[in-house]
Amino acid sequence: MTQAPTAPKALRRRHDREIVALALPAFGALVAEPLFVMVDSAIVGHLGTPQLAGLGVAAALLMTAVSVFVFLAYATTAAVARRVGAGDLAAAIRQGMDGIWLALLLGVAVVAVTLPTAPWLVQAFGASDTAAPYATTYLRISSLGIPAMLIVLAATGVLRGLQDTRTPLYVAIGGFVANAALNAGLVYGAGLGIAGSAWGTVIAQAAMAAAYLIVVVRGARRHGASLRPDPVGIRAGAQAGVPLLVRTLSLRGVLMIATAVAARLGDTEIAAHQIVLSLWSLMAFALDAIAIAGQSIIGRYLGAGDADGARQACRRMVQWGVASGVVLGILVVVSRPLLIPLFSSDSAVHNTLLPALLVVAVSQPIAGVVFILDGVLMGAGDGPYLAGAMLLTLAVFAPVALLIPALGGGLTALWWAMTLMMTVRMLTLWLRARSGRWIVTGATR
Repeated sequence: MTQAPTAPKALRRRHDREIVALALPAFGALVAEPLFVMVDSAIVGHLGTPQLAGLGVAAALLMTAVSVFVFLAYATTAAVARRVGAGDLAAAIRQGMDGIWLALLLGVAVVAVTLPTAPWLVQAFGASDTAAPYATTYLRISSLGIPAMLIVLAATGVLRGLQDTRTPLYVAIGGFVANAALNAGLVYGAGLGIAGSAWGTVIAQAAMAAAYLIVVVRGARRHGASLRPDPVGIRAGAQAGVPLLVRTLSLRGVLMIATAVAARLGDTEIAAHQIVLSLWSLMAFALDAIAIAGQSIIGRYLGAGDADGARQACRRMVQWGVASGVVLGILVVVSRPLLIPLFSSDSAVHNTLLPALLVVAVSQPIAGVVFILDGVLMGAGDGPYLAGAMLLTLAVFAPVALLIPALGGGLTALWWAMTLMMTVRMLTLWLRARSGRWIVTGATR
C-alpha cells in the first residue's frame, strides 16, 4: 500500500463512525442468512432422520448454487457506490436495476436446469436411498425460490452501494421470522412434512425479494431512474461479474479440497474439521461485515474522484481488520474449554480439534487483512486481479493439502495449509493495495 501521512484523529474518527455504521447492520444480516437453514433443520429434524438427511443434501446443493452468484451483490455494490460518489443517484439506481434484472435472468436459468435434474443432483451428492426422495422433493420446491434469492443478493448490493446496510438487516430479520413461522405452520399445522418446509422457505424468500423491490422501485421513481431492462447494462453487469465468479469458484475449490482431505484422514478428523470450519466461517462473518463496509466506502470515494480519501479509508479499515482478527483469535483461545464440549462429547474429536483450533486462532489477524483488502479491491471494481490472485492461491494450496495424507499429516497440518492459503491471499492482496493500481477514479472504472 502506498505510504500516506497519519490521518488526523478527527479523520480517523470519521472513518470509524462510517465503518461501524455500515458494518454492524451488515454483520446482523450476514448472521441471519445461515439461520434460515438452522430453523429448517430444527423443524424438519423432528419428522425423522431420513427427512433431516434429505434436507441436508438439498440445502447444500441450494447454498452452493446461490453462493456461486454472490458476485451479484459484490459487483452491484461497487458499481452503485461509484455512481453515488459521483453524485448521480439516478444512474446509481439504474445501475442497480441492471443487476436485479441480471439476477432474475440467472435465477430463471438455474430453475430450468434444477427442476429436471434434481434426482440426479441428489444422487451425485451421495444421498442414501431413504433420504433421496425427501431431498428431491425439497430441492425441486425450494429451487422455485432461487430467482428471489438472487434478486435479494443483487438488491442487497444496490442498498450497500447506496450506503444503506440497515434495510438489509431489517429485511433479513423479517425473512427469518416469516420463515420460522411458515415452516412450523406448513410442516406440522398443514401436515405437509418436508414439502411444507420447502414452501415456507420459498414464500419467505419471495417476500424478502418483494420488500427489496419496493424499496428500490421507490428510489427509482424518486430520482427518475428507468425500471426497464437495459440489455447493454445487463451485459456490462455480467461481464463485471465473471472475474468475481472465478474468484468465488476458486475459493469454493479450496474449501472442497480441504473437506475432501479431511474425509480421507478418517471419521474423527472429518468430524473435527467440520467443527473447526463452522467456527472459522462464523468468525468470517464478523470480518466480512467490515469488508462490506469497505466495498461501499471505497466505491464512493473513487466515484467522487477522491483517491487520497480512498487510500486513507483503506489504511484505517486494514487496522480494523488486524485488530478484529486479534480479538477473535483471543476469544477462540479463551473460550475453547466451552466451545469444544459444545460440539462433541467424543474425547478423540476433542484431542484432534484442539490443536487445529489453536492454528485458526493464530491465523485470525491474517484473515482480518485478507477480508478487508478483498473488500477494498471489490469496492474498487478490481475483479480481474482478484480472480487471478485467487487462482494462484488455489494452485499453491491444492498440492500442499493433497500431500498431507500421503506424508502422514493430520488435521492440524491441514489447517496449517489453510493458513498458508490465507497468507498467500494476504500477500497478493497487499501487493496490489500497495501498488495503487486499484485506484481508478470516476463514476465507472
